[in-house]
Amino acid sequence: MSTEFFLVRHAEKEKRVGDVSISPKGIKQARKTAKHFSKMSIEKMISSPLNRATQTAQIVAEAIHITVSEDSRLRERANWGDSPGQTFEEFVEMWNRCTKERDYMPPVGDSAKRAGERLTSCLLELSHQHPYETIVIVTHGGLITDFMVNEFTEEELNHKHPNFIISQSNLVPECSITHIRCCNGRFTLIDFANTAHLTR
Repeated sequence: MSTEFFLVRHAEKEKRVGDVSISPKGIKQARKTAKHFSKMSIEKMISSPLNRATQTAQIVAEAIHITVSEDSRLRERANWGDSPGQTFEEFVEMWNRCTKERDYMPPVGDSAKRAGERLTSCLLELSHQHPYETIVIVTHGGLITDFMVNEFTEEELNHKHPNFIISQSNLVPECSITHIRCCNGRFTLIDFANTAHLTR
């Protein structure tokens, strides 16, 4: 019994603090992503509850005539604005520490390891409930790589990108698609951070 998951990073967001919306460029990215999925059979769609993800998901969902549900496990590891008064520079410093020290628990949000475990939990539950189905997950770049570093060996990851673990924060562009197959509780990485649909 296998379930196909397409993990989509949200579209480009506005460059402001907090739970921001997607940008005009992001809207175009989401529409191209919608066009891509409209050629496929998608049974279910789930989004992170953050605005940039739900707005991306809604654009795709309208094109493929499906409803979107939300799952808090799909939130990013941490979000700029969760900690009152935090500057962007302070947020980046915190983010980078989390990436290097995967068990480090920041003042707000989750450690990289725990964030990845959230996504694992979500995907395993869905694969059990929806065998043989294809599911689109709209989430965040950091969460996708946190999950991958948890679930795949460094050798496997380096086949997708050299020095994957060191470079991970820069590897998942907006509206890229990562294809994961879950079969009997085991994950297989089919395709990583594909953006071909955005260039058409």
